[in-house]
Amino acid sequence: MRQEAFVARHAAEWDAFEQWLDAREGSPRRARATRRSWTGLADEDMPSRYRRLCQQQALARHRGYSPQVTARLQALMQRGHNVLYRPAPPPWRSALRFLMADFPRLVRAQRGCLWASLVLFALPLVVMYALLQVQPELAYGVMSPGQLAQMEAMYDPASHAERLARESQTDMQMFGYYIWNNVSIGFRTFASGLLAGLGTIFVLLSNGVIIGTVAGHLQAIGHGGPFWRFVVGHSAPELTAIVIAGAGGLRLGLALVAPGQLRRIDALVQAGREGGRLCLGILFMLVFAAFVEAFWSSTASIPDPVKFGVGGGLWLLTLLWLWRGGRGVADAR
Repeated sequence: MRQEAFVARHAAEWDAFEQWLDAREGSPRRARATRRSWTGLADEDMPSRYRRLCQQQALARHRGYSPQVTARLQALMQRGHNVLYRPAPPPWRSALRFLMADFPRLVRAQRGCLWASLVLFALPLVVMYALLQVQPELAYGVMSPGQLAQMEAMYDPASHAERLARESQTDMQMFGYYIWNNVSIGFRTFASGLLAGLGTIFVLLSNGVIIGTVAGHLQAIGHGGPFWRFVVGHSAPELTAIVIAGAGGLRLGLALVAPGQLRRIDALVQAGREGGRLCLGILFMLVFAAFVEAFWSSTASIPDPVKFGVGGGLWLLTLLWLWRGGRGVADAR
Protein backbone atom coordinates (compact mmCIF):
# COMPACT_ATOMS: atom_id res chain seq x y z
CA MET A 1 0.00 0.00 0.00
CA ARG A 2 1.30 3.43 -0.91
CA GLN A 3 2.01 5.85 1.94
CA GLU A 4 -0.68 8.31 0.85
CA ALA A 5 -3.38 5.64 0.88
CA PHE A 6 -2.13 4.30 4.24
CA VAL A 7 -2.28 7.75 5.85
CA ALA A 8 -5.68 8.53 4.34
CA ARG A 9 -7.13 5.26 5.65
CA HIS A 10 -5.90 5.64 9.23
CA ALA A 11 -5.50 9.40 9.80
CA ALA A 12 -8.93 9.72 11.46
CA GLU A 13 -7.98 7.00 13.98
CA TRP A 14 -4.72 8.72 14.79
CA ASP A 15 -6.43 12.06 15.24
CA ALA A 16 -9.04 10.55 17.58
CA PHE A 17 -6.32 8.78 19.57
CA GLU A 18 -4.31 11.99 19.85
CA GLN A 19 -7.36 13.96 20.97
CA TRP A 20 -8.03 11.33 23.66
CA LEU A 21 -4.45 11.63 24.88
CA ASP A 22 -4.58 15.43 24.94
CA ALA A 23 -7.76 15.38 27.04
CA ARG A 24 -7.23 12.35 29.27
CA GLU A 25 -3.54 11.66 29.91
CA GLY A 26 -2.66 14.63 32.12
CA SER A 27 -4.64 14.09 35.33
CA PRO A 28 -6.47 10.83 36.16
CA ARG A 29 -8.69 12.73 38.58
CA ARG A 30 -9.74 15.22 35.91
CA ALA A 31 -10.26 12.39 33.44
CA ARG A 32 -12.62 10.62 35.84
CA ALA A 33 -14.49 13.84 36.57
CA THR A 34 -15.10 14.55 32.87
CA ARG A 35 -15.68 10.96 31.76
CA ARG A 36 -19.45 11.31 31.40
CA SER A 37 -19.23 14.48 29.33
CA TRP A 38 -16.46 13.17 27.05
CA THR A 39 -17.63 12.65 23.44
CA GLY A 40 -14.42 11.47 21.80
CA LEU A 41 -12.81 8.03 21.77
CA ALA A 42 -14.41 5.92 24.50
CA ASP A 43 -12.12 5.03 27.39
CA GLU A 44 -12.87 1.32 27.06
CA ASP A 45 -11.83 1.40 23.37
CA MET A 46 -8.43 2.89 24.11
CA PRO A 47 -6.51 -0.43 24.67
CA SER A 48 -7.70 -1.91 21.36
CA ARG A 49 -6.90 1.34 19.53
CA TYR A 50 -3.44 1.28 21.11
CA ARG A 51 -2.81 -2.24 19.81
CA ARG A 52 -3.93 -1.17 16.31
CA LEU A 53 -1.59 1.82 16.51
CA CYS A 54 1.34 -0.47 17.40
CA GLN A 55 0.55 -2.66 14.39
CA GLN A 56 0.31 0.37 12.10
CA GLN A 57 3.61 1.73 13.38
CA ALA A 58 5.31 -1.62 12.72
CA LEU A 59 3.86 -1.69 9.18
CA ALA A 60 5.02 1.86 8.51
CA ARG A 61 8.58 0.99 9.53
CA HIS A 62 8.56 -2.26 7.58
CA ARG A 63 7.35 -0.55 4.40
CA GLY A 64 9.86 2.31 4.72
CA TYR A 65 7.36 5.16 5.01
CA SER A 66 8.65 8.67 5.58
CA PRO A 67 10.09 9.72 8.96
CA GLN A 68 7.18 12.14 9.44
CA VAL A 69 4.70 9.27 9.50
CA THR A 70 6.77 6.85 11.57
CA ALA A 71 7.81 9.56 14.03
CA ARG A 72 4.20 10.59 14.62
CA LEU A 73 3.10 6.99 15.17
CA GLN A 74 6.07 6.40 17.49
CA ALA A 75 5.17 9.47 19.55
CA LEU A 76 1.51 8.44 19.82
CA MET A 77 2.50 4.90 20.74
CA GLN A 78 4.85 6.13 23.46
CA ARG A 79 2.20 8.44 24.95
CA GLY A 80 -0.37 5.65 24.89
CA HIS A 81 2.08 3.28 26.58
CA ASN A 82 2.70 5.81 29.35
CA VAL A 83 -1.04 6.10 30.01
CA LEU A 84 -1.78 2.36 29.92
CA TYR A 85 1.20 1.29 32.00
CA ARG A 86 1.70 4.17 34.39
CA PRO A 87 2.26 3.01 37.98
CA ALA A 88 -0.78 2.43 40.14
CA PRO A 89 -1.50 5.05 42.81
CA PRO A 90 -0.02 4.28 46.25
CA PRO A 91 -2.25 2.19 48.55
CA TRP A 92 -2.75 5.04 51.00
CA ARG A 93 -4.30 7.16 48.24
CA SER A 94 -6.78 4.42 47.33
CA ALA A 95 -7.64 3.95 51.01
CA LEU A 96 -8.13 7.69 51.46
CA ARG A 97 -10.37 7.85 48.39
CA PHE A 98 -12.45 4.97 49.73
CA LEU A 99 -12.94 6.62 53.12
CA MET A 100 -13.61 10.11 51.83
CA ALA A 101 -15.74 9.31 48.76
CA ASP A 102 -16.62 5.67 48.09
CA PHE A 103 -17.73 4.72 51.60
CA PRO A 104 -20.09 7.71 52.13
CA ARG A 105 -21.68 7.06 48.74
CA LEU A 106 -22.09 3.39 49.60
CA VAL A 107 -23.76 4.34 52.89
CA ARG A 108 -26.16 6.68 51.11
CA ALA A 109 -26.99 3.92 48.63
CA GLN A 110 -28.46 1.92 51.56
CA ARG A 111 -30.91 4.74 52.28
CA GLY A 112 -33.97 2.61 53.03
CA CYS A 113 -32.15 0.10 55.22
CA LEU A 114 -30.25 2.94 56.89
CA TRP A 115 -33.44 4.70 58.01
CA ALA A 116 -34.92 1.40 59.21
CA SER A 117 -31.74 0.66 61.19
CA LEU A 118 -31.78 4.15 62.74
CA VAL A 119 -35.39 3.74 63.87
CA LEU A 120 -34.77 0.25 65.29
CA PHE A 121 -31.79 1.52 67.29
CA ALA A 122 -32.73 5.08 68.26
CA LEU A 123 -36.43 4.64 69.04
CA PRO A 124 -36.03 2.14 71.93
CA LEU A 125 -33.05 4.16 73.19
CA VAL A 126 -35.06 7.39 73.39
CA VAL A 127 -38.18 5.66 74.76
CA MET A 128 -36.30 3.88 77.55
CA TYR A 129 -34.44 7.06 78.48
CA ALA A 130 -37.70 9.04 78.69
CA LEU A 131 -39.56 6.34 80.63
CA LEU A 132 -36.80 6.08 83.24
CA GLN A 133 -37.08 9.79 83.99
CA VAL A 134 -40.68 9.11 85.03
CA GLN A 135 -40.42 5.57 86.43
CA PRO A 136 -36.80 4.88 87.46
CA GLU A 137 -37.66 1.40 88.78
CA LEU A 138 -38.15 0.17 85.20
CA ALA A 139 -34.38 -0.11 84.91
CA TYR A 140 -34.44 -3.22 87.14
CA GLY A 141 -36.64 -4.97 84.61
CA VAL A 142 -33.95 -4.63 81.96
CA MET A 143 -30.70 -5.00 83.92
CA SER A 144 -29.88 -6.80 87.14
CA PRO A 145 -29.27 -4.86 90.37
CA GLY A 146 -25.62 -5.88 90.22
CA GLN A 147 -25.17 -4.48 86.73
CA LEU A 148 -26.85 -1.20 87.67
CA ALA A 149 -24.75 -0.94 90.83
CA GLN A 150 -21.62 -1.40 88.76
CA MET A 151 -22.70 1.41 86.43
CA GLU A 152 -23.49 3.66 89.39
CA ALA A 153 -20.05 3.08 90.88
CA MET A 154 -18.36 3.66 87.53
CA TYR A 155 -19.99 7.06 87.05
CA ASP A 156 -20.27 8.20 90.66
CA PRO A 157 -19.46 11.94 90.59
CA ALA A 158 -17.55 11.62 93.86
CA SER A 159 -14.99 9.15 92.50
CA HIS A 160 -15.24 9.43 88.74
CA ALA A 161 -12.31 11.82 88.23
CA GLU A 162 -10.02 9.85 90.54
CA ARG A 163 -10.92 6.55 88.88
CA LEU A 164 -10.21 7.93 85.41
CA ALA A 165 -6.88 9.33 86.59
CA ARG A 166 -5.85 5.86 87.81
CA GLU A 167 -6.98 4.17 84.60
CA SER A 168 -5.13 6.63 82.37
CA GLN A 169 -1.95 4.60 83.06
CA THR A 170 -3.45 1.70 81.11
CA ASP A 171 -4.76 3.62 78.11
CA MET A 172 -3.14 1.26 75.60
CA GLN A 173 -4.73 -1.80 77.23
CA MET A 174 -8.10 -0.08 77.26
CA PHE A 175 -7.62 0.92 73.62
CA GLY A 176 -7.26 -2.74 72.70
CA TYR A 177 -10.28 -3.68 74.79
CA TYR A 178 -12.43 -0.97 73.23
CA ILE A 179 -11.42 -2.09 69.71
CA TRP A 180 -12.42 -5.67 70.51
CA ASN A 181 -15.69 -4.61 72.12
CA ASN A 182 -16.69 -2.14 69.41
CA VAL A 183 -15.76 -4.37 66.49
CA SER A 184 -17.52 -7.38 68.00
CA ILE A 185 -20.75 -5.38 68.37
CA GLY A 186 -20.48 -4.08 64.81
CA PHE A 187 -19.74 -7.54 63.39
CA ARG A 188 -22.62 -9.10 65.33
CA THR A 189 -24.99 -6.41 64.11
CA PHE A 190 -24.02 -6.98 60.47
CA ALA A 191 -23.52 -10.76 60.36
CA SER A 192 -26.75 -11.58 62.20
CA GLY A 193 -28.57 -10.23 59.14
CA LEU A 194 -28.02 -13.69 57.64
CA LEU A 195 -30.87 -14.86 59.90
CA ALA A 196 -33.31 -13.30 57.43
CA GLY A 197 -32.64 -9.91 59.04
CA LEU A 198 -34.21 -10.98 62.35
CA GLY A 199 -30.85 -11.20 64.07
CA THR A 200 -29.94 -7.65 63.10
CA ILE A 201 -33.33 -6.38 64.24
CA PHE A 202 -32.86 -8.06 67.63
CA VAL A 203 -29.31 -6.72 68.07
CA LEU A 204 -30.36 -3.16 67.19
CA LEU A 205 -33.39 -3.23 69.49
CA SER A 206 -31.48 -4.79 72.39
CA ASN A 207 -28.57 -2.35 72.09
CA GLY A 208 -30.96 0.58 71.93
CA VAL A 209 -32.82 -0.63 75.03
CA ILE A 210 -29.63 -1.25 77.02
CA ILE A 211 -27.96 2.05 76.11
CA GLY A 212 -31.19 3.93 76.82
CA THR A 213 -31.54 2.14 80.15
CA VAL A 214 -27.99 2.93 81.25
CA ALA A 215 -28.22 6.59 80.20
CA GLY A 216 -31.70 7.04 81.65
CA HIS A 217 -30.87 5.36 84.96
CA LEU A 218 -27.68 7.32 85.51
CA GLN A 219 -29.43 10.57 84.64
CA ALA A 220 -32.32 9.79 86.99
CA ILE A 221 -30.06 9.14 90.00
CA GLY A 222 -27.90 12.23 89.43
CA HIS A 223 -24.89 10.52 87.80
CA GLY A 224 -25.60 11.90 84.36
CA GLY A 225 -22.80 14.48 84.38
CA PRO A 226 -19.84 12.04 84.46
CA PHE A 227 -21.64 9.72 82.04
CA TRP A 228 -22.28 12.38 79.39
CA ARG A 229 -18.77 13.81 79.77
CA PHE A 230 -17.34 10.36 79.10
CA VAL A 231 -19.48 9.29 76.12
CA VAL A 232 -19.87 12.59 74.26
CA GLY A 233 -16.45 12.36 72.61
CA HIS A 234 -16.71 8.92 71.00
CA SER A 235 -20.48 8.62 70.61
CA ALA A 236 -20.63 10.01 67.04
CA PRO A 237 -18.40 7.46 65.23
CA GLU A 238 -19.44 4.56 67.48
CA LEU A 239 -23.22 4.92 67.37
CA THR A 240 -23.24 5.89 63.70
CA ALA A 241 -21.13 2.83 62.85
CA ILE A 242 -23.62 0.58 64.67
CA VAL A 243 -26.49 2.05 62.65
CA ILE A 244 -24.56 1.54 59.39
CA ALA A 245 -23.74 -2.04 60.39
CA GLY A 246 -27.44 -2.53 61.05
CA ALA A 247 -28.24 -1.23 57.57
CA GLY A 248 -25.80 -3.73 56.08
CA GLY A 249 -27.35 -6.54 58.10
CA LEU A 250 -30.86 -5.58 57.04
CA ARG A 251 -29.65 -5.51 53.43
CA LEU A 252 -28.43 -9.10 53.82
CA GLY A 253 -31.76 -10.13 55.29
CA LEU A 254 -33.65 -8.40 52.51
CA ALA A 255 -31.59 -10.27 49.90
CA LEU A 256 -32.72 -13.54 51.48
CA VAL A 257 -36.36 -12.64 52.01
CA ALA A 258 -37.05 -10.48 48.93
CA PRO A 259 -34.36 -10.99 46.27
CA GLY A 260 -36.47 -9.29 43.60
CA GLN A 261 -35.67 -10.30 40.03
CA LEU A 262 -32.36 -11.89 41.02
CA ARG A 263 -31.88 -15.43 42.16
CA ARG A 264 -31.69 -15.58 45.94
CA ILE A 265 -28.03 -16.66 45.87
CA ASP A 266 -27.12 -13.85 43.44
CA ALA A 267 -28.92 -11.26 45.56
CA LEU A 268 -27.12 -12.53 48.65
CA VAL A 269 -23.72 -12.40 46.93
CA GLN A 270 -24.37 -8.82 45.79
CA ALA A 271 -25.50 -7.76 49.27
CA GLY A 272 -22.48 -9.52 50.77
CA ARG A 273 -20.09 -7.63 48.52
CA GLU A 274 -21.66 -4.32 49.42
CA GLY A 275 -21.68 -5.32 53.07
CA GLY A 276 -18.02 -6.28 52.97
CA ARG A 277 -17.10 -2.83 51.68
CA LEU A 278 -19.36 -1.26 54.31
CA CYS A 279 -17.52 -3.25 56.99
CA LEU A 280 -14.20 -1.68 55.96
CA GLY A 281 -15.55 1.80 56.67
CA ILE A 282 -17.31 0.61 59.81
CA LEU A 283 -14.02 -0.86 61.06
CA PHE A 284 -12.31 2.49 60.58
CA MET A 285 -15.09 4.29 62.46
CA LEU A 286 -15.03 1.83 65.37
CA VAL A 287 -11.25 1.88 65.70
CA PHE A 288 -11.33 5.68 65.67
CA ALA A 289 -14.08 5.63 68.31
CA ALA A 290 -11.96 3.27 70.44
CA PHE A 291 -8.99 5.62 70.13
CA VAL A 292 -11.05 8.62 71.25
CA GLU A 293 -12.60 6.60 74.08
CA ALA A 294 -9.23 5.42 75.39
CA PHE A 295 -7.16 8.58 75.05
CA TRP A 296 -9.69 11.43 75.15
CA SER A 297 -12.92 10.41 76.86
CA SER A 298 -11.10 8.96 79.85
CA THR A 299 -9.07 12.15 80.50
CA ALA A 300 -10.71 13.86 83.45
CA SER A 301 -8.54 17.01 83.34
CA ILE A 302 -10.18 18.31 80.14
CA PRO A 303 -12.74 21.06 80.88
CA ASP A 304 -16.39 20.26 80.19
CA PRO A 305 -16.85 22.97 77.50
CA VAL A 306 -13.95 21.49 75.55
CA LYS A 307 -15.24 17.93 75.84
CA PHE A 308 -18.75 18.83 74.78
CA GLY A 309 -17.45 21.13 72.05
CA VAL A 310 -15.25 18.38 70.59
CA GLY A 311 -18.09 15.88 70.89
CA GLY A 312 -20.48 18.17 69.06
CA GLY A 313 -17.85 18.86 66.42
CA LEU A 314 -17.34 15.13 65.83
CA TRP A 315 -21.09 14.65 65.41
CA LEU A 316 -21.18 17.47 62.87
CA LEU A 317 -18.15 16.17 60.96
CA THR A 318 -19.43 12.58 60.94
CA LEU A 319 -22.85 13.53 59.57
CA LEU A 320 -21.35 15.98 57.08
CA TRP A 321 -18.88 13.33 55.88
CA LEU A 322 -21.60 10.75 55.30
CA TRP A 323 -23.96 13.29 53.71
CA ARG A 324 -21.54 15.10 51.39
CA GLY A 325 -18.61 12.70 50.96
CA GLY A 326 -18.06 11.64 47.35
CA ARG A 327 -20.65 13.95 45.81
CA GLY A 328 -19.42 15.21 42.45
CA VAL A 329 -16.54 12.72 42.38
CA ALA A 330 -16.51 10.21 39.53
CA ASP A 331 -16.10 6.50 40.16
CA ALA A 332 -12.57 5.15 39.93
CA ARG A 333 -11.93 3.02 36.89
